[in-house]
Amino acid sequence: MSRTARPTIPAGAAQHLVDALARDPAGQTSPSVYETGRLAALAPWLPGHHARVAWLLDRQRPDGGWGGPGGYALVPTLSAVDALLAELHRGGSTGPVPTAAARRGLAFLAAALRGDAPPDLPATDLIVPALLAAVDRHLTGPAGPPPGLAEWADRPRLPLPAGLDPGRLTRVRGLLATGRPVPEKLAHALEVAGDLAYRAAGVRPSVSGAVGASPAATAAWLGRPEPGPALDYLRAVARPGPVPCASPITVFERAWVLAVLIRAGVSVRVPEPVLTELRAAVGASGAATAPGLPADADTTSVVLYTLARLGRPLCVSPLAGYDTGRQFCTWPGEDGASLTTNAHVLDALGEHPSQPGVTAARRRVTAWLVRRQEPDGRWDDRWHASAYYATYAVLLALADHAPDGAARDAVERGVRWLLDTQRSDGSWGRWHGTAEETAYAVLTLARAGRPGDARIAAALVRGRDRLSELDSCDEGPALWHDKDLYRPTLIVRAAVLAASGRTGWTSTQPLPAMIRIA
Repeated sequence: MSRTARPTIPAGAAQHLVDALARDPAGQTSPSVYETGRLAALAPWLPGHHARVAWLLDRQRPDGGWGGPGGYALVPTLSAVDALLAELHRGGSTGPVPTAAARRGLAFLAAALRGDAPPDLPATDLIVPALLAAVDRHLTGPAGPPPGLAEWADRPRLPLPAGLDPGRLTRVRGLLATGRPVPEKLAHALEVAGDLAYRAAGVRPSVSGAVGASPAATAAWLGRPEPGPALDYLRAVARPGPVPCASPITVFERAWVLAVLIRAGVSVRVPEPVLTELRAAVGASGAATAPGLPADADTTSVVLYTLARLGRPLCVSPLAGYDTGRQFCTWPGEDGASLTTNAHVLDALGEHPSQPGVTAARRRVTAWLVRRQEPDGRWDDRWHASAYYATYAVLLALADHAPDGAARDAVERGVRWLLDTQRSDGSWGRWHGTAEETAYAVLTLARAGRPGDARIAAALVRGRDRLSELDSCDEGPALWHDKDLYRPTLIVRAAVLAASGRTGWTSTQPLPAMIRIA
């Protein structure tokens, strides 16, 4: 591509992306080692079982682990090792390959568990102790270790990482034993409950049959192949073999894809049924990613922002239940706080400036986000492994919606961090240059940077050139946080397409009304 040419989106690519939102309402997300391992261990009777075991074996790294770099490997490796040990005990995959893979996985865990605490992913404090106990039972239980792993019977038990409290898992299992209703967010990781998950009285599957929008949680609740909606859900989601951490992701996927494209001014037609269903997803307590998951401020905010930009505004009152008086929680009772959730709240509030209480809330959220900026200018968040996503979300919210220029200095520091961390090949990335992270940096610089800044212009040219060379995001790394790292395929693709196209607007220029309703 010429260094002077304006990049353009491939003809029809963005429209095809939006049309896919209606064609596949469950959404598209990458398969998860953790979730696939749980299904292999819990539901060997489900069609595709051998394909899942083979997929796990194929995904093992040379060092014996599974999953992402550093601490991100702990949860998926525990799940894969437990699944292989269960398979060896059942005699379903005897032979040197699964035995050798399990041995290498155990050796990896023995070293990794003595390192730093794992990253802050959902339910890690429940998953790790539950899987450590399961692995220990496979190695030291009455049946002894599986064939070929006798040396592990007398080894010390794998240790719980520092900072994880096993008491929380005990309390969760105690709650399930009472039969009382279980919080919706807990249902997403119901598999940690072991035998108590089976037909747990306090858990109700969604209309689709899914428990907590999770294949693993659904398999744990179902327990055996009994006909009904839960089995139908599992058969559908597991048809390709490996499974994602969450399915469906309907509302999340639609809201994020449209929000990314709207902000970049990409011209597409939005199917009317998609908008109707987005509006219907917002109830008194807000919107949830999908049925079976709790409403949350993050999804609610992006839906409200998207609908307002498309001329279908709703009242922002559902966000009131998440207002802590300082910032907004993702859901009531959240441990910690999310910067990207608050950035999206600021986006939503900024699109509804005349509604009661909005001005004061915008000021509070702006001040809170500015205080949370790191010394080097970036922002980090709990829902994504990369600071480029968090910085993209916060910088654009501040550039577009911070009142009275209150965040101008923070925006400029964030822009400088992006400029300073561009790689020599023109890309951006936490571990290496990726299409997704490069897209976030390009979108941010194009909109939040000062117009006419020569350094920004040069960085955008280099970034877009590199983006055109990087591999399709279908094979990009998983960077989003759930029980395991995952990649929401269409959301990432929307960011890459938007960054590759007409993204030259800045926060001082009105965005063109290029998204149309079909």
